[in-house]
Amino acid sequence: MDLLLLAAALSLIGLGVVMVYSSSAVFAASRYKDSMFFFKRDLVYACVGLVALYIGARIDYRLYQRFTYPLLLGVTALLVMLMIPGLGTRVDGAVRWFRIAGVSFQPSEAAKFALVVYLAYSLAKKRSEMRTFSIGFLPHLIVASLVSALVLRQPDLGSAAILMSVTMLLLLVAGTKLSYVLLAALAATPLAYQQIVGTPWRLRRLLAFLDPWAHRRDAGYQMAESLITVGSGGVSGLGLGDGRQKLFFLPAAHTDFIFAIIGEELGLVGLVAVVGVYGLLVLRGLRAAHGARELFGTYLAYGLTTMFGLQALLHMAVVLGLVPTKGITLPLVSYGGTALVASSFCVGVLLNISMRKPAPVPAVATRARRDSETNNKRKVRRVLVAGADGADA
Repeated sequence: MDLLLLAAALSLIGLGVVMVYSSSAVFAASRYKDSMFFFKRDLVYACVGLVALYIGARIDYRLYQRFTYPLLLGVTALLVMLMIPGLGTRVDGAVRWFRIAGVSFQPSEAAKFALVVYLAYSLAKKRSEMRTFSIGFLPHLIVASLVSALVLRQPDLGSAAILMSVTMLLLLVAGTKLSYVLLAALAATPLAYQQIVGTPWRLRRLLAFLDPWAHRRDAGYQMAESLITVGSGGVSGLGLGDGRQKLFFLPAAHTDFIFAIIGEELGLVGLVAVVGVYGLLVLRGLRAAHGARELFGTYLAYGLTTMFGLQALLHMAVVLGLVPTKGITLPLVSYGGTALVASSFCVGVLLNISMRKPAPVPAVATRARRDSETNNKRKVRRVLVAGADGADA
């Protein structure tokens, strides 16, 4: 088992529990009359996540190949069901959750894993045809586009963008032509334009991103407050629990902007440390991919690792004002039950891949190769001896 990967994941989960309490206590006391409302729920999610991590680490990752299509069809059906009025739960204008017995479930988190499993299985199966458009590229693009379109319909532009980005990266790793990827990106440009410019609230966010201080009282409020939050922490931070921006200044402090609260309370030192832990997680995930015993494991590890890396990077970029505001959580840290449990399970899968090293060369094959090398050496000696005898004659 990769202990460094495990340590990185556990560190992030532990940090998340602490920071969720710190960033949500005042808001929870005001809305639910219980300052520990989010903390207690997040602690339960973290415990369930640890169980999911253990399960993911114990199950042989090769087993997922048998359930590739049932997994994909199952999450697709759930995403379609969210479109049926009355089945999904609407929060801030988005319908992304099912609520059953007081517990929310977000299908898009399961869709991330299901899509990566499908891509890993199909790319490994078609490895000799990855340079072709009709077999190696187009089918994977269609499936990923369908899943991403259903996620986009919720609406959730950030998750849809991550799904498509991971798909394209995996296709490139598998050996597809760069020209195919560029062509697909070019074809998607009109859709991206329509989704941003053609949607009033997204257009307002884009304009606010270009000049957040001019829109500080409206569409740029979150970005401006996020920048203030990070900047007020300085190098060493204000101290754990002593942040001020969570006092109803920064919205979604315990979810979409928790990285800003980390910066305010733990300072630049804390931010760099968190980035370093994510970097370690990504590096160990890539190491697991390189050490996998077959292509399915390699592609599965690549997909899950890039999913972690891209989502964390996008969250940090939003908090630091490098991209327009988009609601996306920080993996393993932000408050959110489905996301935390699903991410923990994916870490477990990476651990399982890292434990299963490439199979050793069978003894018979080793002996055959040794005998072959011995025979070759004898042939070389005979040629040299024959050449020497001819020269003496």
